[in-house]
Amino acid sequence: MRLAFCGNDNASAYNISAGVLRNVCFVDALNLVPHVFLLFITFPILFIGWGSQSSKVQIHHNTWLHFPGHNLRWILTFTLLFVHVCEIAEGIVSDTQMKSRHLHLFLPAIMGFVAATVSIVYYHNIETSNFPKLLLALFLYWIMAFVTKTIKLVRYCQDGVPFSQLRFCITGIMVILYGLLMAVEINVIRVRRYVFFMNPQKVKPPEDLQDLGVRFLQPFVNLLSKATYWWMNTLIISAHKKPVDLKAIGKLPIAMRALTNYVCLKEAYEEQKKKVEEQPNRSPSIWLAMYSAFGRPILLSSTFRYLADLLGFAGPLCISGIVQGFQNTTNNTNTTEKVKDPSNSYLSSEEFLRNVYVLAVLLFLALILQRTFLQASYYVTTETGINLRGALLAMIYNKILRLSTSNLSMGEMTLGQINNLVAIETNQLMWFLFLCPNLWAMPVQIIMGVILLYNLLGVSALVGAAVIVLLAPIQYFIATKLAEAQKSTLDYSTERLKKTNEILKGIKLLKLYAWEHIFCTSVEETRMKELTSLKTFALHTSLSIFMNAAIPIAAVLATFVTYAYTNDKPLQPAQAFASLFHILVTPLFLLSTVVRFAVKAIVSVQKLNEFLLSDEIGDDSWRGGDSSVPYESCKKHTGLHTKAINRRQPLRYQLEGYEQPARKQTRPVEIDDVAIKVTNGYFSWGSGLATLSNINIRIPTGQMTMIVGQVGCGKSSLLLAILGEMQTLEGKVHWSKLPGRQTNTEGYFSRNRYSVAYAAQKPWLLNATVEENIIFGSPFNKQRYKAVTDACSLQPDIDLLPFGDQTEIGERGINLSGGQRQRICVARALYQNTNIVFLDDPFSALDIHLSDHLMQEGILKFLQEDKRTLVLVTHKLQYLPHADWIIAMKDGMVLREGTLKDIQNKDIELYEHWKTLMNRQDQELEKDMEADQTTLERKTLRRAMYPRESKSQLEDEDEEEEEEEDEDDNMSTVMRLRTKMPWKTCWRYLTSGGFFLLFLMIFSKLLKHSVIVAIDYWLATWTSMDNTNEARNADDDKTYHVAVFSILSGAGIVLCLITSLTVEWMGLTAAKNLHHNLLNKIILGPIRFFDMTPLGLILNRFSADTNIIDQHIPPTLESLTRSTLLCLSAIGMISYATPWFLVALVPLGIAFYFIQKYFRVASKDLQELDDSTQLPLLCHFSETAEGLTTIRAFGHEARFKQRMLELTDTNNIAYLFLSAANRWLEVRTDYLGACIVLTAAVTSITEGPNSGFVGLGLLYALTITNYLNWVVRNLADLEVQMGAVKKVHSFLNMESENYEGCLDPSQVPKDWPQEGEIKIENLCVRYENNLKPVLKHVKAYIKPGQKVGICGRTGSGKSSLSLAFFRMVDIFDGRIMIDGIDISKLPLHTLRSRLSIILQDPILFSGSIRFNLDPECKCTDDRLWEALEIAQLKNMVKSLPGGLDAMVTEGGENFSVGQRQLFCLARAFVRKSSILIMDEATASIDMATENILQKVVMTAFADRTVVTIAHRVSHILDANLVLVLSEGFLVECDTASNLLLKEDGLFTTLVKTHK
Repeated sequence: MRLAFCGNDNASAYNISAGVLRNVCFVDALNLVPHVFLLFITFPILFIGWGSQSSKVQIHHNTWLHFPGHNLRWILTFTLLFVHVCEIAEGIVSDTQMKSRHLHLFLPAIMGFVAATVSIVYYHNIETSNFPKLLLALFLYWIMAFVTKTIKLVRYCQDGVPFSQLRFCITGIMVILYGLLMAVEINVIRVRRYVFFMNPQKVKPPEDLQDLGVRFLQPFVNLLSKATYWWMNTLIISAHKKPVDLKAIGKLPIAMRALTNYVCLKEAYEEQKKKVEEQPNRSPSIWLAMYSAFGRPILLSSTFRYLADLLGFAGPLCISGIVQGFQNTTNNTNTTEKVKDPSNSYLSSEEFLRNVYVLAVLLFLALILQRTFLQASYYVTTETGINLRGALLAMIYNKILRLSTSNLSMGEMTLGQINNLVAIETNQLMWFLFLCPNLWAMPVQIIMGVILLYNLLGVSALVGAAVIVLLAPIQYFIATKLAEAQKSTLDYSTERLKKTNEILKGIKLLKLYAWEHIFCTSVEETRMKELTSLKTFALHTSLSIFMNAAIPIAAVLATFVTYAYTNDKPLQPAQAFASLFHILVTPLFLLSTVVRFAVKAIVSVQKLNEFLLSDEIGDDSWRGGDSSVPYESCKKHTGLHTKAINRRQPLRYQLEGYEQPARKQTRPVEIDDVAIKVTNGYFSWGSGLATLSNINIRIPTGQMTMIVGQVGCGKSSLLLAILGEMQTLEGKVHWSKLPGRQTNTEGYFSRNRYSVAYAAQKPWLLNATVEENIIFGSPFNKQRYKAVTDACSLQPDIDLLPFGDQTEIGERGINLSGGQRQRICVARALYQNTNIVFLDDPFSALDIHLSDHLMQEGILKFLQEDKRTLVLVTHKLQYLPHADWIIAMKDGMVLREGTLKDIQNKDIELYEHWKTLMNRQDQELEKDMEADQTTLERKTLRRAMYPRESKSQLEDEDEEEEEEEDEDDNMSTVMRLRTKMPWKTCWRYLTSGGFFLLFLMIFSKLLKHSVIVAIDYWLATWTSMDNTNEARNADDDKTYHVAVFSILSGAGIVLCLITSLTVEWMGLTAAKNLHHNLLNKIILGPIRFFDMTPLGLILNRFSADTNIIDQHIPPTLESLTRSTLLCLSAIGMISYATPWFLVALVPLGIAFYFIQKYFRVASKDLQELDDSTQLPLLCHFSETAEGLTTIRAFGHEARFKQRMLELTDTNNIAYLFLSAANRWLEVRTDYLGACIVLTAAVTSITEGPNSGFVGLGLLYALTITNYLNWVVRNLADLEVQMGAVKKVHSFLNMESENYEGCLDPSQVPKDWPQEGEIKIENLCVRYENNLKPVLKHVKAYIKPGQKVGICGRTGSGKSSLSLAFFRMVDIFDGRIMIDGIDISKLPLHTLRSRLSIILQDPILFSGSIRFNLDPECKCTDDRLWEALEIAQLKNMVKSLPGGLDAMVTEGGENFSVGQRQLFCLARAFVRKSSILIMDEATASIDMATENILQKVVMTAFADRTVVTIAHRVSHILDANLVLVLSEGFLVECDTASNLLLKEDGLFTTLVKTHK
């Protein structure tokens, strides 16, 4: 057949007698001209342009879109392309019905398609290189195309072509499109004036694009790149070369920053507040505020969603059409096709849509569009949700900064609630936003689905729909149950963590007392409860998965059985495979989830509103000089209270009120000398009751004021009242304005005249480095910094830290002791350049040396030199002589005010009282001189820090994370590790659930999917067969088919349940075993392990990692296996129907492999970034809430707000990128799925066996598009989650202590050790076999019942010796014999349970007192009471509610340190052991308790051997034997009196230096 442009079967084709334009063929040829013109002009420009692209201005200019009508142009061009495709298809279909080829029917259309594509590429290049003059070419093209198309349309009108003919419609639409594009082009000329005008308009790129830090380009790229996330490619590919870090993802664009969104939301919320001002009982609606701030994007997203849902129906309908068409062609092969007359070659739309190939292409386009819209809808909601979360966080934070302190202290707003608001409520709202387009999309989808089904299948469809709708409430019920189960699981796991935390904190004690197993079982009990609630959780999860899988099967079954028995016509494949039941199931399932989230969101909004409307502190005007903050509502109360107080007061104090004016004149003070003055102040903590009453005080400028008084008399409250943290009921606080001229000369004072440096009683640290904590936002000045750290004697502590003052401290950092924290807080207050310094009891946690040093160096020298006003609250009366002014308080009143001399003259009684107290303090001082608490603190710190040097040996070999961090590794191996799935870990996880379950899971999964395929296969054969044998024994056939179909469906439903249960069951067993092994491994680990591994790290394994293993891995695994098997069975099914499909599958498979490979790496990094940026944000919130008073006193609110905004933005950008990466993946896998559908459709149409299988193949191809991206995302999630299993495994490979001995426990005498005789023979001890020995060749003999003291300098091995008795350290040479038995032969448990020890840090566990004394419950109550009596605690315990069963809070916080130590003594006494070891037991207690201890040891333990390790030598002067150690050697051994005779002996020196 020869080719000819106008066809060669028609003589009149080239006839132009009726005029050139009357010839159809010529008109078509004319239409070619514009397209060819465009191609000729643009190609050279494009190639030249692309050559010179490198010279662009340096911004992200390839993304700067600034020509007006930009988006409209893209939309019009896409529509144009679609119409061109229709035109091509129409031409080709028409052409197939001719005798010869008619190129004019489709060639111009093809050229038009190419030209339209080129036009948009050309436009894009011009726009990004900002060269508008070249747009003229396009302008000319649109005009020419418009003219030629109009000629064609006119020609059709003249020929009277009816409107129903497709070609007429297409031409008409194209005329409109070209006209619109022309208009867009004219508009560009009008706005930008680049031609025909004198002055072209100058434009600047938006701020975000000029900032190279902004890497998130979604708002700035063109529509195509927006829809396909093309701009993400660079990031995702670069993730392969090096890990994505915060620098790679840059900053948020301005429109998405928390600040921008906060301003929007705040304004909307303020408007709501104004609206409800008139109605007092209504609260402002956050919902409306959110709607007015973020309503537009939500509507946009919903629009996208509707479009996607409507297009979703196109899929099944096209399949139905294809099957129908296929059936017709197979049935009608015998009828001859009629050949059309070429002059009348028009197609109607119906005929066009009957063509199977056309339907296949339409199906492909519909899928691509549907997916694009769906992803766009997801993206818009995600972005809006993130913006909303940023705004809410900023609102909450601003509110926190203004919360009244009483709210926090009176417990109306606990820190926990605030943390929940930040961590949970904002996320709930964000998630609700993500899902909210579903709320209004779902009903539409369901209604549409039912209507369409009814059209296809009639009444029987309604039966199926009814099944679905009736089962939906069950879904909702299951969903609510799931939430409940999750909550109870959370409660149990919190309890379990609390117990685990206690175990880890007191692990040393547990090991020494051999109580590990008791505590271990208590954790295991809680774990069992947790697992029970996890079981219900798992059951409901698997039920929900089962419902999801089973409902469609049940619906299909119901429908087709009904159909078979109600309709006479046999079931057609077209009807069977268009059944949209899966379209109905997803919305119903999602609906239950969305409803649940909506309920949660409503609750969250209520909580938020309560919080935003809670009390705030007054304005900052109080520091601005004269203004006062009246608080009328409480004035009426105050009178009552002063009376009430007066009744209690002795007359003398009342009289004193009248003396006051007289006394004030004794000291001439000009008013300028007063920095702060409080007149007639009554202050309360928000209850309306005055805590402080009748306060009249002055604080002199530049001098030191001391506030003294008993505990609880209101000293701290007075400081806070001055700072404006309390409610002022009456009176005013007056801050004198400093004369400005003087301050400026002094340089730095002028900056913050009214800010106060304040160190609170309870030290508050930031999660930051030591240096940042001290500088606290001020500029760094090296000399000043050094002076301050010296004054607070922080240098030695800083030297101990691993990175000096750059070490992170605070919640997430290294834990410092109380004294160290307090000194850092004081240092912060000293370092600031403020006129006024408030120190609230800075000496409370410091020992005497440090207090003196701080007083001399810090306060007297440093502050006085600067002439700063200092207010000091203290209990240490010995410092009173240094004070310039003293305020004595009692019961919330000021008792006396004046200098020490004034008080000595006026109030002799008070002075004498102080003097006796001072004497007492002095005596304590002398005793205290030996007690150096600081060295102890430093020692603890050193112990915590330094063992970490050898941490490296602990790390597991297979921890690839560590290898990655060595930069010198060559990149390729690192990349290999980054892209490799952790299969080994997966295998470990799966096998930890047991091989039987693993086998069961795999088997049931495979069986289930085979059955599901079988159901569909049966449906295909049934429907196809009915067509061939018409009526022959139809009824028997029907019954047989229905029966098999029902049996298969029933089996499918049962298998769905079984598989979902086995997966969850396997996950539970694995979780149970992993936790059990981990707990036992860690509890039995050597003590060295706990010294070296930070507690947080171990706890993380029990909290975060266990949680992932419990709750996240099973569903991910389930989802992954389900999606993978679905995809595989689909591919298998299609290949079975049309083997040619496999050929097309190869390139698609390769593409899929690379997409998932790149995505997994990037996704893992982005997920880690998201997690790691969330923690600092949450910490910053809780930190702020804890340090509110300090932040407000310093006046640093703005700086903290700024920090919060930065942290929020960082977290949001990570999350945004993560969701953009998910969209990137989904768009790509969806397009791949669409390609699979297209290839499946085309191959099955050309090669298909029968219509049933064609329908089946296509239905399966459609499911692939839904499941492909789930495969990848689940793989990526699983990879991240397997990290948790890996971390747990790295602990499981740790060495345990050797608990077995050579002797059997039965061989050890019951009452061993009876005598308590100890022989130490040539003992050598080290902590680990690769470390140096800490004790070398120690020999000693201790007689039964002797009292032995061990002393030596720090680090001489005293404590190691005590640990050696318990075999907590490695005895590698020599031995210890107790009562003739070598302890290294005993089982550890026996050995440790027969000795007792009192440790330096008193440790109590939460539980009853009885449990603390005797966890094994072996002793009678009398024995316990006796022990308490010996420890002088009997009366105190008797007074407690419940006596022995009184509760001890966590860590024993409800007892003082001294009492805790006495409990430990009682605990040691309860265990009737003949050997007691005291390891520096008196280090942390006061003198009184210590005396009790000494006395008890002498009396109650008279017949036992007592080994005391002393840090104060004075304690062991009366011991029967003293061992002096130095650097691991025993240097002296004799009675104390004999050792003292040696003038140059070590013991003598130690006694002399009080060490």
